[in-house]
Amino acid sequence: MPRDPANRDAEAIDYLARARDFAPTLAAAAAAIDRARELPEPIVAGLAERDFFRLLLPRSLGGAELLPAPYVAVIEEIAKADASTAWCLNQGCGCSMTAAYLDREAAREIFGHPRGVLAWGPGPGKATNVPGGYRVTASWSFASGSHNATWLGAHVPVYDAQDRPLSHPDGRPVIRTVLFAKSKTAMTDIWHVIGLRGTGSDQYAVADLFVPEAYAAARDDPASLREKGVLYRFSSLQLYASGFAGVAMGIARATLDAFVALARDKVPFRAARTLRDNNVVQSQVAQSEARLKAARYHLYRLLDEVTGAVAERGHLTLDERMQIRLASTFAIHQSLEAVDACYSAAGSTAIFEAEPFERRFRDIHTVSQQLQGRQSHYETVGQYLLGLEPESLAWL
Repeated sequence: MPRDPANRDAEAIDYLARARDFAPTLAAAAAAIDRARELPEPIVAGLAERDFFRLLLPRSLGGAELLPAPYVAVIEEIAKADASTAWCLNQGCGCSMTAAYLDREAAREIFGHPRGVLAWGPGPGKATNVPGGYRVTASWSFASGSHNATWLGAHVPVYDAQDRPLSHPDGRPVIRTVLFAKSKTAMTDIWHVIGLRGTGSDQYAVADLFVPEAYAAARDDPASLREKGVLYRFSSLQLYASGFAGVAMGIARATLDAFVALARDKVPFRAARTLRDNNVVQSQVAQSEARLKAARYHLYRLLDEVTGAVAERGHLTLDERMQIRLASTFAIHQSLEAVDACYSAAGSTAIFEAEPFERRFRDIHTVSQQLQGRQSHYETVGQYLLGLEPESLAWL
């Protein structure tokens, strides 16, 4: 069995140690984060102080440039304490990978400070080519971490002055990732949800906003890549997928550990023995442990193997992209099943806000409802494995 990939070098151990050191503070704030629907200033300051927003930022800009497996381990550790914080962190770090495609001075302006955080979300919009840059009009939703972000961005199709969409020679639309200060946007409070409440994933919009060419990137386009590190041979899509799987696994591990502690002492109403003496509970705990460890082992080992191959080859293959998506989706759903089993077995204890189950139950179900947890990812990978043309490659 290989070593835990989270502990394979001193740099990774340092950030993982920082996460473990910060976890008690974060756990103590988790209920307040949920109620406030955002990360409070002391938590954001703590994340910035430990350089957590810079985990995937290039070293040339003062970032850690962690490789995928050690990075996911940090996200997982943060998620054990609070899932909303881990979600915001993974979103912001994934966005920061855009720095590898940006004009150097623009990248320094956006990310040159420990509190420089970028957020974005999906939504319709367009960018019109104008001298020196683009005119952007759009409305976007679900910008996780937007409350603590300093810059926002979006991926928009580009149109010419005659309002015609631009295309590459192969017919693909020309897409640019445009970035702008958050102060230039109109924010709308829409994030009234059951779980991951603290992410503050609100809606934002701009109208006819001029974005200079230097602040527009051809994200994930190898021809535009300015960094040579192995990390940037991966696209942000692979880091989002595996990072959000890390969020799910962190939630599941914390829930399972809490249930084991509960089962030692809780005697259910009208029962003669503790939960841990119940044969059904024993089976559920064992199966949940197996689900979580199998998913975790598979994801981390895969990330390590792919990273090694990419370091030699210089790029990811379609098969590797498929495998990362499959392992990430699998980890999310195995985590969901583990949490559901613990929640059910905990009985009425699980429904109280003061207990360690109710918020995590809401959070893991919100994780599974997001793009990264879509069951349709299994269909895409299954089509590929069966030798068919996958219907959707957009999220690989």
